[in-house]
Amino acid sequence: MASIRELHNQLVKKERSAVEVTQAALDRIQAVEPKLHSFLHVTAAQALQQAAQVDAQIAAGEKIGLLTGIPIGVKDNICTKGIPTTCASRILENFVPPYAATVSQKLLDAGAVMVGKTNLDEFAMGGSTETSAFQLTTNPWDISRVPGGSSGGSAAAVAAEECMVSLGSDTGGSIRQPASFCGIVGMKPTYGLVSRYGLVAFASSLDQIGPFARSVEDSAILLGVIAGYDPKDSTSLKVEVPDYTQFLTPSLKGKKVGVIKETFGDGLDPDVEKTVQQAIQQLQALGAEIQEISCPRFRYGIAAYYIIAPSEASANLARYDGVKYGKRVEAAETLMEMYTRTRAEGFGSEVKRRIMIGTYVLSAGYYDAYYLKAQKVRTLIKQDFEAAFAQVDVLVCPTAPTPAFKAGDKSADPLSMYLIDLMTIPVNLAGLPAMSVPCGFSREGLPIGLQIIGNVLREDQIFQVAYAYEQATDWHTRSPQI
Repeated sequence: MASIRELHNQLVKKERSAVEVTQAALDRIQAVEPKLHSFLHVTAAQALQQAAQVDAQIAAGEKIGLLTGIPIGVKDNICTKGIPTTCASRILENFVPPYAATVSQKLLDAGAVMVGKTNLDEFAMGGSTETSAFQLTTNPWDISRVPGGSSGGSAAAVAAEECMVSLGSDTGGSIRQPASFCGIVGMKPTYGLVSRYGLVAFASSLDQIGPFARSVEDSAILLGVIAGYDPKDSTSLKVEVPDYTQFLTPSLKGKKVGVIKETFGDGLDPDVEKTVQQAIQQLQALGAEIQEISCPRFRYGIAAYYIIAPSEASANLARYDGVKYGKRVEAAETLMEMYTRTRAEGFGSEVKRRIMIGTYVLSAGYYDAYYLKAQKVRTLIKQDFEAAFAQVDVLVCPTAPTPAFKAGDKSADPLSMYLIDLMTIPVNLAGLPAMSVPCGFSREGLPIGLQIIGNVLREDQIFQVAYAYEQATDWHTRSPQI
């Protein structure tokens, strides 16, 4: 499949029309969706209409941007005006937002062609896309396995070439972990770099929207379009957004790369360990200085996260009560019955589990023991990262402890499912940017990802390291046979 830049040049030179490009994506969706189930809604008529407008612009001699006419998928927890946004939950099954999320509007303004809304774990709560109320998305490399989560649909769609790029959201690893499982590039930007306005909230102090792509350059192009200050989001950062593509250089001379010691050892799949170690040697061969770094509180991330995230979720999901929008059960005799039955029927078991955990730890008498303590641990994890970045430019470690697992393997054991985000969660707690890049395959032919972590707003350094590594290897050029 061509890159965004190659496709852009073909459109400008009129070698292909935007309608042809969009139709090709829609044909691909039709061909592989029966096996993959990446999309909850395919917006074919609207996509072709957008593409026809792009062709009219080109015919009129107008200058077009790099994303103009490029087929894109959008995770179904990002509001799209006039198009259903369900969060893969029964409670929002028929919800059609009257407004667009800031990122959706930015994509529209850039001329990107949205081909559909992608499947996810319900309300982005899960690590395998198995908690979706509507369908089970499969991994394009092996359809008996999961694509990762919660942005599994977005990752599978890009890996299977159903769209060029897609948007996901990352609260504890929901972009990087599926990118690792599906063998593509997934980027979680610095907290506050991309507006959360119109992203249906899960845990507001952790959520961040980011790009999925098949190459580091495509990821840089998409991030450049969606990033930037937004007065509608109180946590949005007032910073200049650079052209991220200018940092894509093939040499790593003088770059200091720290390897997080705590991410190796017990619980790490041997194939993952071997592949990631080879990737680190490759970085060294490209001129990077490698040193071992200790982040002693790294492993407490998961415990702190599963107190903070459910607490914020229990507050955020209180709004789904059957009164203002979303599902409402009929024939309830009292207001309280209507509330309870709506929530009981509308939410799936994982969402209920997290609401109950969150409500419990925020309750009187437990707040100090759990929530306050978790926030203190969060600060300690942040301090570990600060100490690490005083010594190195970027940190590296595996993205996930294992390759993609079989569907159903972890459904009965929430704890083992939570542990799949062991390497990604501390990054969200500290608000840092990080990316997963493909770095090889397991003996069973399943993709493995290398996680590159940067300091606050140092996406430039992540792009530089990721690009140099990608150019020296061919993992990103491989495609699954579906």
